[in-house]
Amino acid sequence: MRLDRVLAAHIASVSRSHLKTLILDGQVMIAARTIRDPATIVKSGDVVTVILPAPEPTSLKGESIPLNIVYEDDAIIVIDKPKGLVVHPAAGHASGTLVNALIAHCGASLSGIGGIKRPGIVHRLDKDTTGLMVVAKTDKAHRALSRQFAEKAKGPLERGYLALIWGVPDRQRGTIEAPIGRHSHAREKQAVREGGRAAVTHWQVLERFFGPDRKAAASLVACTLETGRTHQIRVHLDHIGHPLLGDATYGTGFKTKSARLGPRARAALEALGRQALHAYLLVVEHPETGDVLEFQSELPGDLRRLRDALHMESREDGRESYK
Repeated sequence: MRLDRVLAAHIASVSRSHLKTLILDGQVMIAARTIRDPATIVKSGDVVTVILPAPEPTSLKGESIPLNIVYEDDAIIVIDKPKGLVVHPAAGHASGTLVNALIAHCGASLSGIGGIKRPGIVHRLDKDTTGLMVVAKTDKAHRALSRQFAEKAKGPLERGYLALIWGVPDRQRGTIEAPIGRHSHAREKQAVREGGRAAVTHWQVLERFFGPDRKAAASLVACTLETGRTHQIRVHLDHIGHPLLGDATYGTGFKTKSARLGPRARAALEALGRQALHAYLLVVEHPETGDVLEFQSELPGDLRRLRDALHMESREDGRESYK
């Protein structure tokens, strides 16, 4: 295998891009020989040494952004992320992110594993997905949490999501196992495609909702992840023909479906302005104590109003939604 891939497979706490930078900077050796080519092939039995320089101070500025903190100690912080909050700075979002808020909140207690002293982001939520996230405050916590997210099948880690989707699946529950990679034409999107990274999503229908025509219009489903690919739930549910309500990226072909909703549900969907996805459950092993911590978050107001409107209109049409 290529050197950069070998390192990425063995050092989950450091991003592949940062590992590549370390190689180019001469911080990686094979058999005591400095290697500067990320494509160098690693052979069986090779001893690879990686030098991780002390983290530099972050150039990002702390910003006074309100945080809904669910849990915090010296090692981790769990927050309930609101809609509209980007997790980390990127093109088009140089400030006003969760990272900026955490820098201001955490002060000197920051992880430096990525080469820069800043909060240890070990998983992400899309800008307009709400719900629970755990963040590392120390290097030790960052390494331990990164291992949990990289080796989910070996530990108690669990991530649960509630999603409002178009239509009703033909089964009560199921599993979507389909590889995800970058879309071949629309670079801002992901897609199920051959050669993509393995991705597994389990889903279960909790409620079904009916429109004025007494036909099934939408469902509330619970999803759990075995993997954590970009836009995984959104891509997988679209793949089986049931994209999220309000998803402007993956549910564009379903815009006309809103005409099948009653007036209250249609108004609630128009007011939503985002994909109907909420990270309601997070189970994680504490990186220092080993205790298994479970956190739950109720549906936020905008999704609750949409769900209640769908439920109410189903009852009025004589088709009781059910769990």
